[in-house]
Amino acid sequence: MSEPLTGIRACVFDAYGTLFDFASAAAGCADRLGSQAGPLTTLWRDKQLQYAWLRSLQDHYVDFWQVTGDSLDFALETLGLADPELREQLMGLYRRLQPFPEVPEVLRQLREAGFVTAILSNGSPDMLGSAVQSAGIGAHLDAVLSVDELGIYKPHPRVYQLAVDRLGVPAEAIAFQSSNGWDAHAAAAFGMRVVWCNRYGQRRERLPGIPVREVRSLAELPALLAR
Repeated sequence: MSEPLTGIRACVFDAYGTLFDFASAAAGCADRLGSQAGPLTTLWRDKQLQYAWLRSLQDHYVDFWQVTGDSLDFALETLGLADPELREQLMGLYRRLQPFPEVPEVLRQLREAGFVTAILSNGSPDMLGSAVQSAGIGAHLDAVLSVDELGIYKPHPRVYQLAVDRLGVPAEAIAFQSSNGWDAHAAAAFGMRVVWCNRYGQRRERLPGIPVREVRSLAELPALLAR
């Protein structure tokens, strides 16, 4: 078992793929999508990330709700599934994605142990608010931070600085959790202590920054943190 991380004061979480299962949107339309649910989820997510990064590089920011809709439109058209009713249903489901099963209990444990808890996400405030409310985890969070107030997406360093500034906790005292390898590496390069929640068995990225721990579920997190 890994030695506990010491000196941690705050636990900050990515949202999509880390706390909330983005695959649950297409799963909620399984009766209509059938075998296309998996390919739709993958393509939708890939284009969502690409559009966020490309808009940041082009300095043409729009909020994550529009990015999510644009990427869904691309995916539906590519797979021959374009249908306004289906699109509306999927977008509605994305606003209330299912949390991963361990999430509520882990957040509760961390708060009870005295850690500051927060979300730091590309999601727009409205999207995150809906997801947090639907998952019933609001009482276990001290802050929900969105890139929307910066007008640029992860992995820009300004995004990670936002958590430092808003929480009043230095980077080295923040445990940052993400299921996205690129996000985990970026936060580590910024100076946070990163626990990569490698839910999907990904290969490690060849990027700056090194996560200090790797887990397969957030259920492993409380035992890694020492007070």
